Amino acid sequence: MGVSPRRTRRHRPAPPFPLGRAETVEPWPDGDWVVRRIAGAAAQKAYRCPGCDQEIYPGVAHVVAWPEHAGADDRRHWHTVCWEKRLRRRRR
Repeated sequence: MGVSPRRTRRHRPAPPFPLGRAETVEPWPDGDWVVRRIAGAAAQKAYRCPGCDQEIYPGVAHVVAWPEHAGADDRRHWHTVCWEKRLRRRRR
């Protein structure tokens, strides 16, 4: 009976942004936006997505975005897909 070689554990690379409160500025055709990606574990409240007008439930990863030179009152919580496709949506 042979002994199998020991496996070494690889360290996983860190995610591109720390979970929780990392903010980036993203250039979009309608201006520069500050974007914060919220991990599902950090999402503890329900919000209404302005893109689809549906609820973002607690525990669901999503995006918080606001114009770069705006205040906290202009922050909006978006489903990640709604945020990425917001410029392609038809106006109602």
